[in-house]
Amino acid sequence: MKKDTITKEVIKKIIIKDISKYILGINLDDIEFLNEEYQRIEARRADSVVKVKNEYILHLELQNSYDSKMAYRMCRYWLDIREITNLPIKQYLINFSNKNMKNYIEEFGYNFNIVNIKDIDCEVLFNTDSPDAVVLSILCDFRDKNPLDFTTNVVLKLKNLLQNEEFEKYMLILEELSGLRDLQNVVKEAEMRLMDIKWEDLPSYEIGMEKGFKDGFQDGFQDGVQKGEEIGKIKAFYELGFDIKEISKRVNKPEEEIITIIRS
Repeated sequence: MKKDTITKEVIKKIIIKDISKYILGINLDDIEFLNEEYQRIEARRADSVVKVKNEYILHLELQNSYDSKMAYRMCRYWLDIREITNLPIKQYLINFSNKNMKNYIEEFGYNFNIVNIKDIDCEVLFNTDSPDAVVLSILCDFRDKNPLDFTTNVVLKLKNLLQNEEFEKYMLILEELSGLRDLQNVVKEAEMRLMDIKWEDLPSYEIGMEKGFKDGFQDGFQDGVQKGEEIGKIKAFYELGFDIKEISKRVNKPEEEIITIIRS
């Protein structure tokens, strides 16, 4: 299976509602995914065709690469859907490529909506509690943000929102999506950065060191240093968004002790 196909399927299955909600402003709380006849006519297959509150048909087409004939494809989809329903049809092309495409056919008087992901402010999707939206933000406009710094923040936020298995799943999705923007190396570097954290550079680590050193000083200088390092790492892990259970595994201490240290 081609990488583009895998990427498109991943986006379609887990992000379709977030694309509608955060990018199109359409809340799909009450939708009906329509059967194959709406989506497939002859050899053509639309990406997503749904009925919204029995009021209209929403057709979303996800495009990874530039297609000079995209308008004709969208028009054919419109005709296919019109053969089966009389409900109004709203069409959106979600363009993940770096090039703009025509959204009309002048001779037919036909047009549709295009949303270019690269033009959307990444903060729109990043500043949500939806992992789907957060992971999609990697494809948006970073504005004046450093790509590595922003990507690192995406990884940290996903880590904060998700449990271990789900986090690993979304990291695979992030790696797939990064290929659409040639950001594979940036994602890898962000992962390496988090694996190779300089704890001593984090404010929470310094605070933990001071407390640990103070608490352990009476039992000896070395004990204070060791205790400070442990508390510093625990507080730094917590600041970076790791949950209690994972911190417990990483530092090999009971969860109750982790909670006590964090609250202190």
